[in-house]
Amino acid sequence: MKALLVLEDGRAFEGKAFGAGGETSGEVIFNTSMTGYQEILTDPSYKGQIVTMTYPLIGNYGVNEIDVESEAPQAEGFVVRELSSIASNFRSTESLHEYLRRHGIIGLEGIDTRALTRHIRLAGAMRGVMSTVDLDAASLAAKARNIPSMEGSDFVKIVTPKKVTAWTESIYDELELVREAALTPRYRVVAIDYGLKRNISRLLVHYGFEVTLVPATLSAKEIERLDPQCIFLSNGPGDPGVLGYAIETIRELLGKYPIFGICLGHQLMGLAMGGDRYKLKFGHHGANQPVQELATGKVLITSQNHGFAVEASSLDEAKVTVTEINLNDRTVEGLAHREYPAFSVQYHPEAAPGPHDARGHFASFRKMVAETL
Repeated sequence: MKALLVLEDGRAFEGKAFGAGGETSGEVIFNTSMTGYQEILTDPSYKGQIVTMTYPLIGNYGVNEIDVESEAPQAEGFVVRELSSIASNFRSTESLHEYLRRHGIIGLEGIDTRALTRHIRLAGAMRGVMSTVDLDAASLAAKARNIPSMEGSDFVKIVTPKKVTAWTESIYDELELVREAALTPRYRVVAIDYGLKRNISRLLVHYGFEVTLVPATLSAKEIERLDPQCIFLSNGPGDPGVLGYAIETIRELLGKYPIFGICLGHQLMGLAMGGDRYKLKFGHHGANQPVQELATGKVLITSQNHGFAVEASSLDEAKVTVTEINLNDRTVEGLAHREYPAFSVQYHPEAAPGPHDARGHFASFRKMVAETL
């Protein structure tokens, strides 16, 4: 089945559809990871986006029931150079094509993904429409221009849970595929779920936390009634600048509890500390972003997925320390409050591209909580 992807500037890419048919729209971005397509598809941070993979062959190890970051795919569409006709892995339960079809997600293969990536790098991430039912480029370009921009959009309210729940699942042993035991003693953490990846929850349990997941819209007073010993701020999609309710909650919790934030949680902490944010030209999406710890000079290879960043010049240096920077573009990758027990990182320490370069942040959080109580 023929399919067409058209960007808001009129650039069109024709290919072959896989997964589901129909029409979808979103901000078109690219991801440079060689593997991990199932985790990428199910990461709630991709809500509102059509993801293009730069690696040319995708789907060769199929899909399984373990490597998911949420219940279903969250990306609006998926673009690859070549979809593997073979899905071979001892954990595979179905092909990528079958998985996307079952969940109603449109895939596109056979286009020049290098050309699309270069275009986005030059022009910036932009809105697009992908369709198997409307194959008129001018029509799709007009539709793309009418899609709400990522800047100014609140996608968190779409992906955040509706009620408070407990999370008890720990991580798997990498070879035996059995659960690893959690550390003790246990500390009660409220994880504010802006679009939380499951492996973050698993690692919080592994590092000795009793995890309670709460909706992003829960107020500080409602969170305090849950009697936490510490707070975790999760990843999530969209523009942090429009999440006034989340920023206000964090501002009220700062100084009362130890706080650790990842990705969107990092950006929201920066805004709660008085900073500002800006939109990156094409974002950081991939598993090969070099980050330097300023205190030690150590460089970590990190996994990232975000289109916004904290503006370093907007931070009050008397209150906030920039702890890490991106070596590609010097963006802020880590923050710490000078007075309160609170820190955050822009990247995903749970995603293990290094493979475990940054996992120590969970241990640091545990240590900070133990020293604070």
